[in-house]
Amino acid sequence: MKIGVIGTTDGWSSEWLADTVADLTGQRLLIDMDRVTLDLESGALRCGEIDLAGCDGLIIKKIGHRYSPDLLDRLEMLRFIEAQGMPIFSSPLAIMRVLDRLSCTITLRSHNIPMPPTVITESVDSALETVRRYGEAVFKPLYSSKARGMKVIADRPEAKEQIESYKAVNQVMYIQQKIDLNGQDLGIAFLGGKYLTTYARRNNGTSWNTTTASGGKYAPYSPSPEVIELAERAQAPFGLDFTCVDVVESAAGPVVFEVSAFGGFRGIKATSNIDPALQYANYVLSRTT
Repeated sequence: MKIGVIGTTDGWSSEWLADTVADLTGQRLLIDMDRVTLDLESGALRCGEIDLAGCDGLIIKKIGHRYSPDLLDRLEMLRFIEAQGMPIFSSPLAIMRVLDRLSCTITLRSHNIPMPPTVITESVDSALETVRRYGEAVFKPLYSSKARGMKVIADRPEAKEQIESYKAVNQVMYIQQKIDLNGQDLGIAFLGGKYLTTYARRNNGTSWNTTTASGGKYAPYSPSPEVIELAERAQAPFGLDFTCVDVVESAAGPVVFEVSAFGGFRGIKATSNIDPALQYANYVLSRTT
């Protein structure tokens, strides 16, 4: 078997998954999308001298170092080879539906998944009215992870100026009511649509968010069956092979922030005896043999 891993060279999870696949198959192929060329006339998708059509399957672990609309174009290149019969985990189309925060949110709300109150607008005046109504709001870029580019704006005299500054680099403003995290949120992992495990991200008491980039730490956690059921319903419409659902247990009940396009390995490794790379690789091999 020859299974290629779409990832980033020197990326921790990409390298780990590529090593794990190599241990199981005897072949190691880590593919950076910035080295891939698609020739539509010949139908060839190549990474240097390697023709990816020679693979038995591909696993998308990362599609780039940072979330951006450019990643959609990379997924389109992979969608072409998938249409020729290449098994890809997760499907590029499935990833496209969660990569854009707004697209992910519309799907979640269309399936009646509880989320924090959210407004999308290009109007500074509407954004300002939303901040006044919420009291405090989180402005989130449509393409980001680990809270990068997010800005908390409170109902204060400088709010309009802050909104205008934010809009200068974010034409469409995704605005979510800031809710009390009670110091933590949850990453609930699924493999093939089936529950795998849960970990908590706990902040250090100085940041409004819980991301490890802001000093948050992973911790083991056992959620209630109701929380797991909510996360399972949240990820189901997307059909991702491996994902994590971000959930917060708010005072009004559990709500979903987002469904991850790629899912994280670090939280699982740090808080459980599960080897997510091995689980994922075996899952893929069982479906490509």
